[in-house]
Amino acid sequence: MIEITTYQNYYIAKIKFAEANMEQSDLFKQELINELDAGHTHILISFEEVNYIDSSFLGALVTSLKHAMAIGGDIAVYGLNENISQLFELIRMNKVFKVFKDLPGSYQAGWIA
Repeated sequence: MIEITTYQNYYIAKIKFAEANMEQSDLFKQELINELDAGHTHILISFEEVNYIDSSFLGALVTSLKHAMAIGGDIAVYGLNENISQLFELIRMNKVFKVFKDLPGSYQAGWIA
């Protein structure tokens, strides 16, 4: 469901499906929490392959962020298409998550503990 790789000091969680909806939300949340608990406490989630996202998946994303913050971690997102980016702005998720257009190669590595 997600593919974990590393890039510089980041853990990248690439979502491997086009529609992020209720069918995937619980499994996605569990996989992400498992990665966080395994020590990958600062994760960038790639939405590059995602065309659609629904409220249940957004809820799973927020729950995962709360878990990350509880263990001293963080979650950021990147690669949102125009529609998902507009949704994030509309419901102010861009105030909850760090949102990057692309993989933040020039972003301060200090984000990663």
